[in-house]
Amino acid sequence: MQILPGEEEIQDLLLCQLNTSCQKQVRSRNESALVYTALSFVSLLTVLLNMLVLISISHFRQLHTPTNVLIFSLALADLLVGAQMIPLDMITRSNPCWYLGRLMCALVPYTSTVSTFSSVWNLALISVDRYMAVCEPLLYPSRVTMRRTILSSVLNWICSVIYCGCFLMDHLGNSNAYDSCTGLCVFIYLPNSGIVDLLVSFIFPFGIIIILYVRIFVVAISQARSIKFNSLNTDLMKKSKSERKAAKTLSIVIVVYLLCFTPYFFSSFFYNWSSQINMIWIYQMNSCLNPLIYAFFYQWFKKSVKCIITLKILQPFSSELNLM
Repeated sequence: MQILPGEEEIQDLLLCQLNTSCQKQVRSRNESALVYTALSFVSLLTVLLNMLVLISISHFRQLHTPTNVLIFSLALADLLVGAQMIPLDMITRSNPCWYLGRLMCALVPYTSTVSTFSSVWNLALISVDRYMAVCEPLLYPSRVTMRRTILSSVLNWICSVIYCGCFLMDHLGNSNAYDSCTGLCVFIYLPNSGIVDLLVSFIFPFGIIIILYVRIFVVAISQARSIKFNSLNTDLMKKSKSERKAAKTLSIVIVVYLLCFTPYFFSSFFYNWSSQINMIWIYQMNSCLNPLIYAFFYQWFKKSVKCIITLKILQPFSSELNLM
């Protein structure tokens, strides 16, 4: 019998209901409604908050700095989590069957991994930026330029796309991944890939972050003591204080990300699926927490959001407003 386009997917959906070879968690209607409501709220809030970050940094000329370029890149990754990962997770959690077909079964883990990998290394770039600003303030303007920072951010995304393609090569190239459990999407990769991913996606970037931030805070303490006894250069004092405050704020972002990311990563690495499902909640919430940290610590974010909500950004020369 000839199978018409789309009929194969329909057969998979029907077989999913009859298939007993796979363990499927059946949810009650009330539980499914609760999951949909909670994840829908988190998804919407994550998208809106990170969209405010992206609009603020791209619109206001005063925010066009190397550090904010990296914050923009991080907000973009968080936006993708809110717009893609959380809604798809909402579908898979509330129903045991995979309704999105074979192509999406291959692409969804890939795009999700790209966002995760890009976020981790973007935080490493932020730590390098803060290290140069605090520890090498005289060399910072010449070495950390807008052009170099944008190039670094773009290369980070390109490397993320290439690395995740190699990491998920077995999953993307295995046409039977979907058929191994009819009606479900099974994530497949070689065990050795997990070891490599542990090094590349976790140990190396966070090793860099920890080393640089330890150095940053040692230098920051030394600068604070020096300024306390020598208050002749007011401009230098203000600039040093501003750089230390930025380093402190971004270190909070990194610590929160580390706390959210570590349980998720290790639950995935040790193939404990049940615990990984619970840890995904914590990891996805991080994408919503970052803009809230900016709102709490960055005055420019508060002012820019006020301008966006009141539609002042539509006025002529609004991009020239002073937000500091």
